[in-house]
This record gives sequence, C-alpha cells and structure tokens, in this order.
Amino acid sequence: MTESLPIEDLASLPSFHHPAASPDGDAVAVYYDESGRNELHLLDPETGEREQLSDGDVPRNARWPVSWSADGERVYFHMDDGGNEQNDIHAIDRDGGVETVVSMDGQLSLTDVGEDERTLLLGGTAGGQMNLYVHDLESDETEKLTDHDRAAGGGVLDPACERAAYSTNESDDFDNQDVFVVDLDEKRPENLEIGETGAEASPSEFGPDGDTLLVSDNTNDFSRCGVYDFESGDVTWYGDLDADERPVGFTDDGDRFLALRVEDAAISPVVYDVDSGDRETFDLPTGVAAFASSPFLGDERVLLSQTTPSERAALLAYDLETGETETLIEPAYGDIDPDTFVDADYFRFESHDGLDIGAIRYDSGERPSPGIVHVHGGPRAQDFRSFNLYDQFLLSRGYSVLHVNYRGSSGRGREFAERLLSDWGGGEQEDIAAGARLLRDEDWIDEDRVAVMGGSYGGYSAYWQMVQYPELYAAGVAWVGVTDLFDMFENTMPHFQTELMEKYLGTPDENEDLYRERSPVEYVENLDSPLLMIHGVNDRRVPVSQARIFRDALDDAGFEEGDDYEYHELGEEGHGSSDIQQKIRTFEILDDFLDRRL
Repeated sequence: MTESLPIEDLASLPSFHHPAASPDGDAVAVYYDESGRNELHLLDPETGEREQLSDGDVPRNARWPVSWSADGERVYFHMDDGGNEQNDIHAIDRDGGVETVVSMDGQLSLTDVGEDERTLLLGGTAGGQMNLYVHDLESDETEKLTDHDRAAGGGVLDPACERAAYSTNESDDFDNQDVFVVDLDEKRPENLEIGETGAEASPSEFGPDGDTLLVSDNTNDFSRCGVYDFESGDVTWYGDLDADERPVGFTDDGDRFLALRVEDAAISPVVYDVDSGDRETFDLPTGVAAFASSPFLGDERVLLSQTTPSERAALLAYDLETGETETLIEPAYGDIDPDTFVDADYFRFESHDGLDIGAIRYDSGERPSPGIVHVHGGPRAQDFRSFNLYDQFLLSRGYSVLHVNYRGSSGRGREFAERLLSDWGGGEQEDIAAGARLLRDEDWIDEDRVAVMGGSYGGYSAYWQMVQYPELYAAGVAWVGVTDLFDMFENTMPHFQTELMEKYLGTPDENEDLYRERSPVEYVENLDSPLLMIHGVNDRRVPVSQARIFRDALDDAGFEEGDDYEYHELGEEGHGSSDIQQKIRTFEILDDFLDRRL
C-alpha cells in the first residue's frame, strides 16, 4: 500500500505553468507558485537562476498563458475576476511594473503578438460570439477583425502583420472547421479550402517569410501536419497517418517544424524536415511532453515540459542537433519521497458494442482496494500518461484509479471523436460504465467500494453514472458538472454554446426531447448512493446554476442534504483552480467525503 500523504504537503508542491521563451531567448517567463501563490518568474536559461517578477499582480489560478512583447521588454498576461475567465490583457515589465493593455467586455484572449511591436491579435466575446480583434499599441485602439456567427479562434499573424490566419466554420456541417486568412486592412476573410467539408483544419504559424502557413487537417481520420504554399495554393502533407500529429511552429530558418505526436495516451515531440519530410522523435521517456508557447531558446535549443504518471513535470531545454537535454526547473517533491508516487499502465478493452476503448489504470496496492473511476472532461479531450495530483492523492489514500478515454475523446482520430456527435450522454457513458464493470471484476478490487468522480464534462458523467448506473457505484463526486442541458445552453458563454452544445446536440428548439432525455436532473429519483457536489460560484463555462438545479431537484424528490448528498459552493473560484490554497480546500472536502462514504 502507498503512504498516506498529508494534504497540505501534497497540494503545496510547487508547480510551473505556461513557460515562454523571450524573442532573443535570453529569458523564460513562467508562472511558478513556490512562494505559496502563483507568481510570474523570469528564468535565465543559461544559469538556471530564477527571480520572481510579480507580487500578487497576476491571477491566483494559472489557467491562461503568458506571451512576450515583440521587443522582449515585457510579458503579457490574462487577468480575470476570481476565476470567471472574463479576462482583460495586462503587461508586466522586467522591473515589475504592471499596466492594463486591453480591456473589453466578456472574455478576452491574446492569440498572437505582432513582430512589428505594435499589433496584438485577440479573441473576444464583446460582440456576443467569439471573434478576432486587432489592437494597436501605439494608438491604443482596438478594432473588430472578423464577424462570424460561429466562433473564430486560433488566430496567428504573419511576420509583416498584414494578415491573420484563423479557423472557423461557415458551412452547414457542424463537424466542419476551415482555415481562413484575412487582410487586417480590408477585413475580407478568404477560405483556404484545406481538407474536405466535415473535416477540421487549423492554422499554427506563418513561415518566416510569410509565404507559407503551417496547418493541420483530419480529412484522413488522424490529424496530420501540412505546409500551405500561398503562391500555388497547394499543401505538402507530412507523416504516415497512423497517429494524431499536431503542428507547433517553424524553426527560425523555416527549414523544419516542430509537432506533437499523440499515441496510446502519450505525447511525443517530433521535428520534421520541410524538404525531405523526414521525422525525428525526441529521445524522452514515455509520458507527456509539451512545447512552450514560445519554444525557441536559440542555438538549436527548444523549451518543453516533460512528465510521466509517477514523475512530476520538469522544464527542459532540448538540443535539436545533439538530442541532449538540460533541466531548467527540476520537479519539486518537498519532503515527499518521489518513490511514493505510483506508475500507471495503459491498456484497451472492448466496450458494450465491441468498440476498442483506451484506459489508464493505477493500482494503489491496497488489498482489497476501493476503486475510483476518474472521468475526464471535454468531452473532446483525453486522459494522458502524465502526473496527476488528484490521482496521486487518491492513491495515497489506498484508492486504485481507472481513467476511461471514452468514444468522443481526442487522440484516436476524427472517426472516433465524431462517435459522440448527436449522442451526448449515450455511447460514451456506456464506455465509462463498461470500464467501471471491468474495475469491479478485478479480484483485488472491493466491488462494494467503487466510486465515480469527474469535473466539467467529467462532472456531467459523474452525475449521469450515478443516476443511470446506480448499481455500479457506492459514491460519486461531481465537480463543476453539467446537470441541465437547457440551462447550460442558455447560460454558458457563446462559443461554448455553438462549439459545444450545438455541435453535439443541436439547439434545444431543434432537439427538445434529446436535451431533456440526456439531462441528469431528469433522473434524480434514481440516486441510490451518496453524492458530493462541488462547484465554483464564478464558473462561466458551466454556471453554478447547474449544481443548484440538481440540488433543488434532489430536495424536491425527498432527498436530504447531509445524508443523501453533500453540497459545496467554492467562492472566488471558477472552472477549477491551480491555486494552492484552493486545491487544499478541494482536497480536504474530497478526502473527508470519501473517508466517510467509501
């Protein structure tokens, strides 16, 4: 059995987020919470020395990335109110001075910084739907660039700051996503018509001369990387189409590009030669590696993070020529023995209809072991073979953990992902239940002590599992989860309304019966085991009304708070948080509930 770890020790382990190399590679901006609070730090990649730049000026929750100004003199960051994600853009200079750069109504995100030192490309919902905006730093004016009914995202600027590339959908096929290019002055978007209608294409980065564009497309099932030539209108495609690959960016000379290869719940960095098409995979342990948002340090070195199920994340500088790595931020373990953390195994199992489903399993060593089915959000996401603090917390308490990458998850190609369209709350929930049965059937699992737990869409799944498969679970934990699809459609942010709700379910007017049939609140009377509900009051993705509606329905059905269910609203918090004190609070609630109920 694993050692039971003190909650505060575990939750307080320092973590870094969103590293970004400066334009000339002399510094790395990175969120780090070694002081007990998330702060922005500057790291010298040559000496490894690190200094704290901010002093409570940045968000407690490190959800949103940072970006350098083109001259390398300051760092842009996103600032919201208590985790509500209604960001404005701020900047902090190398002396610690902070100023507001762009302020607008709704959600605002910085998608690219122009090389001309005056242009910022933004995504914003001030006009309702998520569209692109251009901000001129010299005039301090912001101008709307696109006006699509569907969300526009992934915007990148060309080197001359004359054009922007982005993705959106103007077709009648909700599965579709196209790459558009728009002139910043003329504002007339052009569809590059990459891939077939119904497939998803996205831009990544313009080439160094602006005559090419690094793109992705999943016309042939698995996502692939390509280089679009503006003169010919042709795309050169790369890879062998046997796994999803996502482009990241060109090297400075444009002769190569970086990409990430996703396979069997692991992510491997690769580099492609543009002319030959040769691919080289980085020599790193099996796990999850991710490039920094600005990865190039100069001298052929790139910045990336690397983690495995039992090893916390390290920040690495990787030499593209030699394959040598240098650790810039070591994984922090405090007083905890790193050998305490449990490794995982990846496997596949056959679901109810014969579909092959991927899963990740952790064995706590307890005999017999209680079990937790830990469900990921999204739903277009997946669980990876990476370090997960919540899993290790559960393992230290003796709970074994199972993750199910159900149909609709990413990483298995377009066909697998599209199995969830028009079937939200259908086949994917059968996959989760099949995983729960598989876990219960293990001779080392106590089948009477299995719970389901998840956040966001995983929270939806926890609610759904508890009211549709009550015989499988002795308890459930639903965190920022969806319960009423009508209310969710009405009150979520506009880009989640179209790109999540309409894409998977249509509108409530079109599919009223489906919205009602797949809402967990319609089945509260089936609850047969204790349920813990946790929700942040500032959540704008999944509004807190979702938890309140389910709680009120339980009360109306005769269930009693404290006996049949437990309910917690988290103040100053939105759709989850990386803040240490907020993590401790959530761990304490979870630990107490599972200890008493499971």
